[in-house]
Amino acid sequence: MDSLSGLSVFVQVAQTRSFTAAGRVLGVSSSAVGKSIARMEERLGVRLFHRSTRSITLTSEGALLLERSRRILAEVEAAELELSEASATPRGKLRISVPQVRGLLMPVISSFMRAYPDIELDVDFSDRMVDVIDEGFDAVIRTGKPQDSRLMARHLGHYQLVLVGTPGYFDQYGTPRQPQDLSRHACLRHKFCASGKLEPWPLRQVPGAAEPSLRAPLVSSTIESLKHVAQDGLGIACLPDYMVNQAVAQGQLQRVLDEHLEHRGSFWLLWPASRHASAKLRVFIDHMCAGLFPTDAASQA
Repeated sequence: MDSLSGLSVFVQVAQTRSFTAAGRVLGVSSSAVGKSIARMEERLGVRLFHRSTRSITLTSEGALLLERSRRILAEVEAAELELSEASATPRGKLRISVPQVRGLLMPVISSFMRAYPDIELDVDFSDRMVDVIDEGFDAVIRTGKPQDSRLMARHLGHYQLVLVGTPGYFDQYGTPRQPQDLSRHACLRHKFCASGKLEPWPLRQVPGAAEPSLRAPLVSSTIESLKHVAQDGLGIACLPDYMVNQAVAQGQLQRVLDEHLEHRGSFWLLWPASRHASAKLRVFIDHMCAGLFPTDAASQA
C-alpha cells in the first residue's frame, strides 16, 4: 500500500508540476511530498523530475511511469468501487473539459449535479485540443470526429452552422438572397483561439460567381459575443443552430441563405480507453448523451 500511496503522490506532482500544489490536493505538507518522491526515486534508481527554482518537469523515465501509474490507480479505484457497497451510488470527483458553449452545456451540467449530488465536478471550459490522458481528464466533450486511438468515444449529436441577423437589421440593410450579397453587409466573424485564424463561413458558391468579400466590423474568439451583437441588430453572424433556435422561434433572429450553406458538425464525448468506466463516469456519459441532443439520442435508441 505504501507503493500505491507513493504513486498517488507522484501523479499529483506530475499533474500540478508543484510539490506545494500536490500537497494541497493530498492534504499533506510540501516537504512530505518531496520526501515521498525522493524515496520513490531512490527505490527505482532513476530521477523522475527535473527540478529548478522555477519549475518541475518530468524526465523521460517519469513520463513513462506517469502513464503506467494512471492505469494502475484507475484499476485500483475501479476495484474499490466494485467491492464497496457504496459503489452503487456514483460518487467522487470527475474532471472534465468542455468547449466554451455554456448556453448548450450548463443546463445539462446543472441537471446532472441535481441528479448526482455526491459527484464533484471539476470543469475546464476550453476550446483548445486538450490531451485527455496526459492532462488527467476523466472525460472531454469536443467537436469533430475523434482521431486518438487511446480514447473511447460516444457520439452526442449533430448541429449545423446558420447565418442569422435581426429582422430590424434586414429591414434596414436588405435581406441577402445570394452569397455575393454578403459583401454589402456587416459580417460578425469568429476566430479560433489556438491559431487566430477566422472560421470560414460554409457558403456553397454559385457556379462561376466570385467568393464574396466579408466586411467584419467585429472579430471575436467567443461565439457567445457574436450572438449578443447580432441580437443587438449590428450585423450577421454565423452560429450553431442550437445556440439560436430559440431566438429564431421567438422572432428575435432570422435565418438567411439556408439553401446556400453546407455544414454538419458533431459533438463527441471522449474518455481514456485504458480506464475502467467507473460508476461516476458511466452516469456522466449517459446523462450527457440523453440531455444535450435528446432528438438524436432518441433516434439512436
